Amino acid sequence: MKAIIVGGGIGGLTTALMLRARGISCELFEQAETIRELGVGINTLPHAIRELAGLGLLDALDKVAIRTYELFYLTRHGQQVWHEKRGLDAGHEVPQFSVHRGRLQGVIYQAVVERLGSEAIYTGCRLGAFTQDEGGVAAYFFDRAGQHVHTARGDILIGADGIHSKVRETLIPNEGPPCWNGLMLWRGAADWPAFLTGRSMIIAGGLNAKAVIYPIAEGSSPAGRLTNWAVMVRIGDGASPPPRREGWSNLGRREELMPHVAGFSIPQVDFAALVGATPEFWEYPCCDRDPLPYWTSGRVTLLGDAAHPMYPVGSNGASQAILDARCLADALARSEHPRQALVAYERQRLPMTADIVASNRRGGPEGVIDAVEQIAPQGFTDIESILSYEAREAIVRGYAAKAGFAARVVARQS
Repeated sequence: MKAIIVGGGIGGLTTALMLRARGISCELFEQAETIRELGVGINTLPHAIRELAGLGLLDALDKVAIRTYELFYLTRHGQQVWHEKRGLDAGHEVPQFSVHRGRLQGVIYQAVVERLGSEAIYTGCRLGAFTQDEGGVAAYFFDRAGQHVHTARGDILIGADGIHSKVRETLIPNEGPPCWNGLMLWRGAADWPAFLTGRSMIIAGGLNAKAVIYPIAEGSSPAGRLTNWAVMVRIGDGASPPPRREGWSNLGRREELMPHVAGFSIPQVDFAALVGATPEFWEYPCCDRDPLPYWTSGRVTLLGDAAHPMYPVGSNGASQAILDARCLADALARSEHPRQALVAYERQRLPMTADIVASNRRGGPEGVIDAVEQIAPQGFTDIESILSYEAREAIVRGYAAKAGFAARVVARQS
């Protein structure tokens, strides 16, 4: 069997490794001229790290990432709503990693080159079209100038080509653009003195105005960390298109961001100074798409953001792409026919990810902050009088179980 993978992001690269581990050959096609380490920080949850550890990548990840120790949920005024341990310290068998997205992608990419060979990776190849018949799939790739550069033939085609997926557009031709909910996200990272344990993560504020801070790598000195920050604020009602195209390469504008930063009080970190010390940062309209009724047509299927783009809530985007890769590879390895495998993969992953997309639109586990801020918008003196521990736990733990990274769920899947 041979698979054609469209897209060289975290989902596509992980799929290549998963297929290789099961003796299934593949070729990967990326439209960029080079696979570069783009983006800023992300969290990769234990259920996904378990899959990467199974591919032998744990040591490499430890060299580029921070093992997340704890997570604080605060109101935008800095009052604590929830605190919990994470990763190994929460009882998981593997860590949760806070990491630069590009470095995570780089670790997986290097493993693909080492195990499959650089000849299995084609860059500068934009998918133009594909056809399929009883014998397989043919995919036609073009360069930026529109010249045909390669035709690939395989048994299946996997669209891991992101929120603007050409594969998805072909399968669902009248879907239209992504959905914008009115939220704008600014993200950056700066070398900054370590706060709390040096492995702590803070989320302050609910869905309409949120700040996120966590370290993603060692800093230039033992007392410092490369510290990732994000600000997400509602700037529109979502009824109109986003002001700029969704993408990770749009430079942010300081004069637009800083008035929003001033709205947060975070005792553990001088947040305004951290943002001010960041030489450049990026902006991203928070977009997703409605869940699809199907991902698969014959020998073609979708994976990662091409299948289920979701709002950046609950640290789940990259993690779910990694879980897709494992599920698809397993289905292909045990099925008698690739079409049967793609149907089995869709049947398992589509309903789960559709639930996560819907939950993220409501705020995901961070909805516990919204619940508190709605009752006590100006703050509180006793959190228990606002929302009981049991009620707060139900919100946070319910999302963890839904997304598959509650410690007991991960243990049951192992």
